[in-house]
Amino acid sequence: MLDANRSGTATASPRAAAQELVAPALPLRPPGSAARCTRVLLSPYTRLSLLVALLVGAGACVLLFEPQRLLTHGWPPQLGGAAAAVVFAAAYGLCTVAFVPRPLLNLAAGALFGSQVGLATALTGTVLGAGVAFGLGRLLGQDALRPLLRGRWLRAADGQLSRHGFRSMLALRLFPGVPFWAANYCAAVSRMGWLPFLLATGLGSIPNTAAYAVAGARASAPTSPAFLIAMACIAVPALAGTVVAWRKRHHLRDR
Repeated sequence: MLDANRSGTATASPRAAAQELVAPALPLRPPGSAARCTRVLLSPYTRLSLLVALLVGAGACVLLFEPQRLLTHGWPPQLGGAAAAVVFAAAYGLCTVAFVPRPLLNLAAGALFGSQVGLATALTGTVLGAGVAFGLGRLLGQDALRPLLRGRWLRAADGQLSRHGFRSMLALRLFPGVPFWAANYCAAVSRMGWLPFLLATGLGSIPNTAAYAVAGARASAPTSPAFLIAMACIAVPALAGTVVAWRKRHHLRDR
């Protein structure tokens, strides 16, 4: 719109001038096929599917290679000394990710390396396997699984792990009952930090791992005091964990 000034000349109004300066909006291009594929590949459910596929593949490898044969056939003769301990610790960690029970691996560590070296090797593998499982669950499963935490028990467990991560994980490691792999992936889905998780895993796994390592090292003498004490140290925490879980069931149910 033109406005006349005092001199009689016509000038454009500010609104009209502003409209003239605005560039016409360009039509938005639809996302290309590469962008759509990237969005699909990075979606939470695609990552969760990848995690499930990795775990299924790891479980199949365990069934194929049968790591429990270490208890009967022993360690390969080509490996010995520190190299054998390092390889066993790495294999231990990968086996825990693939759902191999830790008691079996702890017994094998004690039987192959003795009580002290077996304990150190088993603890190293425990922390390594827990870290790998936690990282996989946090990277590939957390975004897809957190919206599914709707049940009271699931919300209560998630809140406990998120708010009191260190002491909750320490209790889970000290009092066996929850499978090792389940605790790892539950912690990964929660908001627990890396450092509390790894510290609680390392500290809380010492008593139980030591008992199994001693039992494995003394398995050839099942009536020896060391073997009997080790078996008692395995049974008592398991019983205590069962009692604590039984007493806390109403508290979790009411939350």
